[in-house]
Amino acid sequence: MVDGLTIVYTGKGKGKTTAALGLALRALGYGKKICMIQFIKGSWHYGEMDSSKKLEPDFEMIAVGKGFVGIVDDKSPREDHEEVAKEAIKISNEKIQSQKFDIVILDEINYAVNLGLIDVEDVVNLINGKPDSVDLVLTGNHAKDKVVQMADLVTEMKEIKHPFQKGIKAKRGIDF
Repeated sequence: MVDGLTIVYTGKGKGKTTAALGLALRALGYGKKICMIQFIKGSWHYGEMDSSKKLEPDFEMIAVGKGFVGIVDDKSPREDHEEVAKEAIKISNEKIQSQKFDIVILDEINYAVNLGLIDVEDVVNLINGKPDSVDLVLTGNHAKDKVVQMADLVTEMKEIKHPFQKGIKAKRGIDF
């Protein structure tokens, strides 16, 4: 058996979380158990919050974040974002170490590092400490070089064209 991989989906293009969810859907077809911990998106409602419930008990999703940091409707103090990001690291480590999951997805963790909510060393410790049986998926823009070097697979999403450029707002089922 091949040891668990560390997979990174990063880049400015859309599709990082979607790629991780696609991987999870494929793995569920093989009887794998998946846990997805969301570092940023927690306060918004989006489709995977509902669809993930249909995949229980083999898929567990935990939304820890307080929403996107520093955008127009973000009313949470930065300290609150930092506190929940640190809690997400703790939960991530617990889920990784539990041996209950074949795949653990840390959604938007790279973005949390880039925003300074957590330190890249927190991510390095999660990668270094994971059991060999666990595949670890890290999503989010701005993956740090150290994380990229440690990963077994890195895919960078590159935006070529986006509906936002035409003034088309986010679409339910496509963007959230």
